[in-house]
Amino acid sequence: MPEARQHRYQVHTRWSGETRGYDGYAREHVIEVPDKPTLRVSADPAFLGDASCHNPEDLLVAALSSCHMLWYLHLCAAKGIVVTGYEDAAEGTMEEAPHGGRFTLVVLRPVVTITEARHLDRAQSLHERAHAACFIANSVSFPVRCEPAIHPAQPAPADRGSV
Repeated sequence: MPEARQHRYQVHTRWSGETRGYDGYAREHVIEVPDKPTLRVSADPAFLGDASCHNPEDLLVAALSSCHMLWYLHLCAAKGIVVTGYEDAAEGTMEEAPHGGRFTLVVLRPVVTITEARHLDRAQSLHERAHAACFIANSVSFPVRCEPAIHPAQPAPADRGSV
């Protein structure tokens, strides 16, 4: 059996200001990852954050969606299924409790376009394999459901030529 490999990810989170009461401090901060664009992040507006910034909850749902997509595209490429489009309208549900909260569900809704209709069933089944392989989905304690839709690409209209 191959030896397990470890991967490390470095993130620098930076905030400045003064915490003078719960309502009185800014939630905006930056997240820096070496050699990548800086992210402006804040709390969700429900928790007095800046609505124009990403928030940790957005980023968690985005990580699940992105990880699933990357695994799915890998599996399709390995099986000779040509994907020409992938969009996901992922949605996470978080329940707030008096002293915290937790996600209770994330639903991924990928809409995938493939070049050949004969691969529809296989393309559909690869979502299960992608979900099982997803590093992020394997790391969370709440259900992540996938509700994919697969469509064959529409053939280009026949060129009727000009008269």
